[in-house]
Amino acid sequence: MLRRILALMVKEFLALLKDRKSRTVIIIPPFLQLLVFGYAATYDLDKVPFAVLNQDQGAASRALLARLEGADAFQLIKRLQSTDQINPTITGGDALMVLHFGPDFSRNLALAKTAPLQLIVDGRDSNTALICVGYVTTIVNDFSRRWAREHDEAKVPAALNIRAWFNPNLESRWFIVPGIVGLLTLVVTMLVTALSVAREREAGTFDQLLVTPFVPVEILIGKALPGLIFGLVEASLIILVAVLWFDIPLLGSLAALYIGLLLFLLSSIGVGLMISSLSSTQQQALLGAFMFLVPAIILSGFATPISNMPTVVQYLTLANPTRYFLVILRGVFLQGAGTELLWPNYWPMAIIGLVCLVLAGFMFRRRLH
Repeated sequence: MLRRILALMVKEFLALLKDRKSRTVIIIPPFLQLLVFGYAATYDLDKVPFAVLNQDQGAASRALLARLEGADAFQLIKRLQSTDQINPTITGGDALMVLHFGPDFSRNLALAKTAPLQLIVDGRDSNTALICVGYVTTIVNDFSRRWAREHDEAKVPAALNIRAWFNPNLESRWFIVPGIVGLLTLVVTMLVTALSVAREREAGTFDQLLVTPFVPVEILIGKALPGLIFGLVEASLIILVAVLWFDIPLLGSLAALYIGLLLFLLSSIGVGLMISSLSSTQQQALLGAFMFLVPAIILSGFATPISNMPTVVQYLTLANPTRYFLVILRGVFLQGAGTELLWPNYWPMAIIGLVCLVLAGFMFRRRLH
């Protein structure tokens, strides 16, 4: 039995390595993915953008702010003038957190009273928000202990008052489950479309299509529609489970969500058909789909913030439709975002889908001749 297993292993290796496309897919992508993932997959915070509303302007608030600015983990990008600017700063994604000094912060410290300090954090990415809160808490506590020691005070004066917007309890499930909607939709749609043409070539039925009255565009559409319908049904079921079973709030409109879903499915189908048009067997199609899926998931911002990635990798994510769809999902679910706020994420997916479908049609036509 062991000899038969070894013979089967040798046969599989020979069959795989003799095929040029399979060799390319197996050898080159793992090295490229290793380089990309080594830089992109990180939980370390670096240059987190934050804004400050300092209504105090005293020496104590300036000293504490200087400590935050001096930390490598944070980068001050805006000084706000009023509380009305906090909402658009967080909602628009300009800053991950806003630090608010009240008008009596320095005065309370000078009088040995408790000095409240407000930290407003974007809680949509609960993991990053929790890490940011921990960093800021450490800096504030260190400042408070030093202030008490220098002024011979018995108690620590500064108190940090934290509010997390869009995810008040900082539950990681609220962040993860909406992202899973996008990932599962991508996987299902990609596999359905990537295997469509390759399966017929492998079964020998693809040649029968060439003698039918269908033109290549009709065949391409016929291959794309099942993936579109399957993706819509799959995504709708996952959304229902997220809302009804996991109690994830769906604050935005379904219209804004499904516009993004349709554009995402079109872009995913385009990529899947490109892979299927280039594949002669289902094995090649699966390897090609895997080669796209893993980088698409890692570079989507699902687990690690895109802002933490190196600049070169951030540019690579611009060609990833999953990146934009996850922003739409979390924006609609947690933020209650509408179409006007999500428009910057709609049109890139439309362009990606159009380009991929055109390229898939061109490759499909070439394989027919």
